Amino acid sequence: MAKRQSSKKKDQKKNQNLLAGGLLAIIVLVGAGFLFMSGNSGGAATTDGVGGAISPQQYVSTYVENNTDHLLVDVRTPEEFSSGHIPGAVNIPVQELADRLSEVPTDEDVIVYCRSGNRSGQAMTILANNNYTQIYDMGAISAWQQAGYTLE
Repeated sequence: MAKRQSSKKKDQKKNQNLLAGGLLAIIVLVGAGFLFMSGNSGGAATTDGVGGAISPQQYVSTYVENNTDHLLVDVRTPEEFSSGHIPGAVNIPVQELADRLSEVPTDEDVIVYCRSGNRSGQAMTILANNNYTQIYDMGAISAWQQAGYTLE
């Protein structure tokens, strides 16, 4: 009888260890998936895949000051675009983006922005779903203005 209880305790301990190991594996996989889905967690521009977020300051230092080839896309409505936009931006409203992909190069970085950051996130999804990899989200145009940059 003592052997049965001892064996049962060993089995329970073994099961607890397996459960703990399984939970740890799940946590690691979820964490890795989060990092993959969030793109570049540091927010700096990279050119080796979907870039994620980029700040106005990073955009200026990476693309404007270095005269680096890229396409800056304002995904707001034409009315919003005409009321003021970032210099050099082209206007492709997010609701038209999927139909206007021929206007978006696949061989250079694409940076998107909008009014609040919502539509630029939608644009990132549309581009990623169409095999664009060098894409960056600058988010809200207000961040550009808060950084001290002007609009056209």
